[in-house]
Amino acid sequence: MNPTVPDVTLNNGVQMPQLGFGVFQVPDPETTAAVAAALDAGYRSIDTAAIYGNEAGVGRALAESGIDREQLFVTTKVWNSDQGFDSTLRAFDTSLGKLGLDRLDLYLIHWPTPERELFVDTWRALGRLLDEGRVRAVGVSNFEPAHLERLIAETGLVPAVNQVELHPALQNRATVAANHRHGIVTEAWSPLAQGAVLGEASVTSIAARHDATPAQVVLRWHLQQGRVVIPKSVTPSRIAENFDVFGFELSADELAAIDALERDGRTGPHPVEFNAA
Repeated sequence: MNPTVPDVTLNNGVQMPQLGFGVFQVPDPETTAAVAAALDAGYRSIDTAAIYGNEAGVGRALAESGIDREQLFVTTKVWNSDQGFDSTLRAFDTSLGKLGLDRLDLYLIHWPTPERELFVDTWRALGRLLDEGRVRAVGVSNFEPAHLERLIAETGLVPAVNQVELHPALQNRATVAANHRHGIVTEAWSPLAQGAVLGEASVTSIAARHDATPAQVVLRWHLQQGRVVIPKSVTPSRIAENFDVFGFELSADELAAIDALERDGRTGPHPVEFNAA
């Protein structure tokens, strides 16, 4: 991994970089260049998903980078329509083939889709992959406390990571508390609220104080609270800027000022929109 980026230790002892690069909504033809720029900037953790349609683009960038596989941390996710024990195993093989890898670092259930009653069987499939050594860690995405409780109660396997929408306007406190209670690392998607919080006066004033950008301040807010964060961009200068967040530290008062921005600020597609697939 890049020594610049601190690792978090997952509940099975695996080390995961705290800062990674996300490729949500990046078309496959653009993904290879974006991931290449991220790797050049120093990122070593890349987050994709089957539904993004760009696993092949990620795989091309990884193969062309020349970076040793042991220095990389690659995450992808099983999509709703592939949930179920056997279909999840097939979906994993498909994703691995597109990525051009023989092992994954982290595999997530993308959404719980409780109305389909398949997420526990899907979780058992992830447990199988973990036992077989085909993935180093398994986790979930967009799971609420009740979903976590059911997974753990019915299988005994605790997710290593729960990736949820989280940013200053939507802090998902109940889920974060449940994650903490079970020793699950919280990973923030849409960590910059798609730019919606970057013009807030408290953010811009803190940025000016530290000679930083508002985006760097918000990423620093996440990191100092122990979360894994995966900002996304296709612009090389922005990709590099989002990586340059280790040269300053926010005070307790500055963290509290950003905490105070919480409102009903969901920026991504709502679960009902995703679960329709």
